[in-house]
Amino acid sequence: MGTCAQPGVQPKLAGWEWPEVEKAEKLARGAALKWASGVFYRPEKLEGLGQYRSRETQRNSSIQSRLKSTIQSYLEGVSAGLEQLRSAAQEVQSVCQDLGAARWALLDSADRFQGLQQMRALMAEHVQLASVVQVLPQLFSVQEVFSHTLQLLSGQQLLEAHAELMMMEHLRDDILSQLHLRGLSSAQATVLSYFGGLQELNESLAKQLWDIVGSSLRLVREDPVLFVTAVRIIEREEKIDDTLLLEATFLPPGRPKGWRQKFYHVLQETITGAHFHAAHMDTEGPGLARHLAALQKDIVSELRVVKDLMVQCVPAHYNILSVCTVTYHQALISHLQDILREDLDKQALFLLLEWALRVYHSPEMMGHPDLLPEVDVSALGPLMSPELVDQTERKYVVKVKVSDVLEWMQRTLEVEFKEWFREEEPETDHQGFFQSALPVIVMQMLNENIRVASLITDSLQQKVYNMALEELEAFLGRSVEPLTPLPILTDPGSHGQATCPLPSSLSPSSSVSFLHPDTAHREVPMSLQAALDRMQKKACQLLLEELLLDLQPLCLQLPSRKWLSGSQLVSSMSPFPSAFLWAIGVRHPGDLLLTESELLVTSQYLRALMQKKMVCKSEEERGQLCDRLLQDATQLRELFCGLGLDQSQQSLEAMFALRELICLKDPALLSLEVLGFITKYPDVSDEHISTLLDLRGDVSKEVRHMVLEMMAQHPQVLPERYRPIFSTILVPAPELPFCLRKGKCA
Repeated sequence: MGTCAQPGVQPKLAGWEWPEVEKAEKLARGAALKWASGVFYRPEKLEGLGQYRSRETQRNSSIQSRLKSTIQSYLEGVSAGLEQLRSAAQEVQSVCQDLGAARWALLDSADRFQGLQQMRALMAEHVQLASVVQVLPQLFSVQEVFSHTLQLLSGQQLLEAHAELMMMEHLRDDILSQLHLRGLSSAQATVLSYFGGLQELNESLAKQLWDIVGSSLRLVREDPVLFVTAVRIIEREEKIDDTLLLEATFLPPGRPKGWRQKFYHVLQETITGAHFHAAHMDTEGPGLARHLAALQKDIVSELRVVKDLMVQCVPAHYNILSVCTVTYHQALISHLQDILREDLDKQALFLLLEWALRVYHSPEMMGHPDLLPEVDVSALGPLMSPELVDQTERKYVVKVKVSDVLEWMQRTLEVEFKEWFREEEPETDHQGFFQSALPVIVMQMLNENIRVASLITDSLQQKVYNMALEELEAFLGRSVEPLTPLPILTDPGSHGQATCPLPSSLSPSSSVSFLHPDTAHREVPMSLQAALDRMQKKACQLLLEELLLDLQPLCLQLPSRKWLSGSQLVSSMSPFPSAFLWAIGVRHPGDLLLTESELLVTSQYLRALMQKKMVCKSEEERGQLCDRLLQDATQLRELFCGLGLDQSQQSLEAMFALRELICLKDPALLSLEVLGFITKYPDVSDEHISTLLDLRGDVSKEVRHMVLEMMAQHPQVLPERYRPIFSTILVPAPELPFCLRKGKCA
């Protein structure tokens, strides 16, 4: 395929190279050759070669004509663009020449512009003077309006005075706004100097408004018109504040006034100042009770006025009843905290707890039927936080402990023991037993404090209960000390024997558990039970010491031949424990006292037998000894069984076993008998057995040696819960033989 170019037109621009032309031409030629070789490869195809050549020639001619027309149109566009560029360059050159001329002209007229600047300043000053001249008649009338407004305020014509005040404020604000928009700041100071009295008028009006609000509770009952007028003025000012704040283009001096918030503040200050800002208040019990009663009465009365009258005098969105209720509530919270900072006595603390936790939310105060349902008691919340309640309860418990429990119980205990240690006998009941009101008085006093605490809260009741148990435990410890020495009285019915009355100890666990507020959990703490046990043991010890003193003269007579032949010792000793218990006023002795008394009698009896006062000289005398031992043991057993001590709990069996040891007729069998005896009573020693063998009077040295050797071969171990009998009995030391010098021992 060939190419052609239009005459006079170069196919490429001067200096322009297209590297792809040669490559494209080579590809076209290669493609054409490939196609031709494929088409004309066979001979029969060569006949159409002329037709193909003719067709291709026409095709090339068509392509060339289209290319020529396209290039021609492009060249014409480029020629037109070049012509336009030459025209634009000429116009730009002309404009630059004109600008240069204008620049030189402006430089020549710079001096003339200085005169125009002075003319502009004169124009601005003229505009300011014109603005001031326009408002001069109104400005000259301001002082006259001020005087008239003050007269209206003096006559309490508040609405008219406020209307004129708003008119003057509107005039001032309008003038200042225009000056502000025109940027005439220097004229604003001149205008403000004319309106300087507005501040005084505002303050005078505000003072009267706040005086009215401060007397609102009285005015709504006597003259509600004045109060309603004040509210209307406050609402007018509030609307003006809202409008100015919404526009936010120019805020005049003294805006926003915020008189509605000031209304709330003055009302709250009036409420708190009338009831809660007393310079001095009596915090003692009676004075505080009167103060709380007055608060209760005044608050309910004033809330009634707010609910029934003031609500109708203010807009609904004021929520005046809710505001007043919350104000009273918050003021009371702060007021109670101030009172609690003082050193209050127990009565004052009780009154505060009762008033804050019981009275305040009750129908007698904030839950009053006249205040419901508008006043929501549940939404008020507590007057005292849980922490403050707990702290106050602890203070109350400490005060009760010091004033009622410690001091009172100590004084009562001293009086009680003075009564019991007098020379006269204590009081007796209808059965003749000594009686004491101390347990009843102590329990009633503690129970009364717990009952009073239950009127407040369960937590206070539990705190007082715990304190009562602690102090009762301490009281038991203090009550034991004065029991020594015991008073000695002479009972006419005791045959000249001395008796020792004892004040009854506090009731045991059944009485102590009566103090617990919850009947389902009446359990005595272990420490208190231990204190009761210690006191009972101390009392038993003192009783047993007195019993021992009275038994000693009787036990000195045995064993003796007079004792063997007579019965006066039995008749005087057997009923003695029973009479002793009666003499000290014990109607129903406990198991501990009976057990210890029986053990004391038994041990004293056995101790007397082992004092080596007597040795049986014959078998007949041993028989009398055995009979007397059986008689005494039987009578003593019947005595303690009659007092209520079961036979299985008695230690008198040791007397019967000892009798069997003495009554044995064949001394050769003593080893077996002693073995059984020491097995049953493992605390018996060699000295005890040796003393009993001496008492028989018929035991040879060989038998004694055999018995003691048997005991050495069978050592005994004390079992658990064994009550020692013989270990407390001391045997007298054997007497040394008397020897002369250079002679035989006697």
